[in-house]
Amino acid sequence: MSDVLADCRADRAVTARFGLRGPFALASLGVEGALIRMSTGGGYWIQVADDAPRWIGPGDLVLLPLGTAHSVSSDPALPLQPIASLIARHAVGEHGDAPLVFDTGEGDTRIELFSAHLWLSAYGRDTVMRLLPPIIHVADAASPSVGPLAAMMQALVDETLAQQPGWKLSAARMADLLLVHVLRAHLAQSGMQHAGWLRGLTDPSIARVLMAIHRAPDRSWTLDALAREAGMSRTRFAARFRERVDVSPIQYLATHRLTLAADRLAQGGQRVSEVARQLGFTSDKVFARAFTRWAGVTPGAYGNGQRKALASAAAGTAAAGVAAAGTAAAGIAAAGSAAVGTAAADTATPTAALSAAATPAAKISS
Repeated sequence: MSDVLADCRADRAVTARFGLRGPFALASLGVEGALIRMSTGGGYWIQVADDAPRWIGPGDLVLLPLGTAHSVSSDPALPLQPIASLIARHAVGEHGDAPLVFDTGEGDTRIELFSAHLWLSAYGRDTVMRLLPPIIHVADAASPSVGPLAAMMQALVDETLAQQPGWKLSAARMADLLLVHVLRAHLAQSGMQHAGWLRGLTDPSIARVLMAIHRAPDRSWTLDALAREAGMSRTRFAARFRERVDVSPIQYLATHRLTLAADRLAQGGQRVSEVARQLGFTSDKVFARAFTRWAGVTPGAYGNGQRKALASAAAGTAAAGVAAAGTAAAGIAAAGSAAVGTAAADTATPTAALSAAATPAAKISS
């Protein structure tokens, strides 16, 4: 992970602190670079493109790796107002690299929404960030590291507000550190603690394959097709991929598909059959069998459980709901480690030779 992120540094970082009172619904057109958000005093809803709204609890961190257009609101049903118009009316001081600070709205309820906008190197933006999901949510109750991360985010904003000599350089390096820790927490929550795919990015041939899988997870990938992407023979590619990423190519593909499926099921709004089709599974039965072996529960049960936890959090019982979701996530990661080799056999061909080449369960969390 260190080798990859050494070339994924922030050239500069700009922060913002928005004090929001009463109902609010703000639309961002997106930014060029990565965006990290955190709130105190209360939670909020965030929605990216056509995804279902997600509840973000106070102290949780959200990373938008590519700064994707999104909305934040106290209620997803409210009409949206452009954040840019509020900044134009209320922001204190000059813009540029200076932090954006404003208070708006009326009412007794007030939350503070903190943001950090990171301008990354071309390598970080076009390679590493493009391999990540459009939105990453690191939940407070699901990760013991979130408390220190929230403090780090607060410290970054405070550093930019103080504007002491050297603050721009200091803010950029603090942003680097924050990004590393957010990615580390995300990988831990995803059951990929060793981040083998990040190490794979240091090899141009393997990086091409990883990019191809992430661009088109629904494609009927075979070992031969992936080897052609790498420009290698099948045997040489399989060995090189395992050496760099710690799992076989088909195991990586299977895990990636199943983690995407889990995220879409948790968001709701799609039938299980739609999720299966979108991610390249040959049938609903194949998908249900692979997902159940990986997660320990059926796709329907997983989605229902996650949405119930979300509803509980949004209703003000976030601690109980999200803690339950975090416990489930830990179990899912453990179950996934034990079962992904079998899932790979269900989700890609040829199956016999590939499943025989499965790595030990301890390696699969990479």
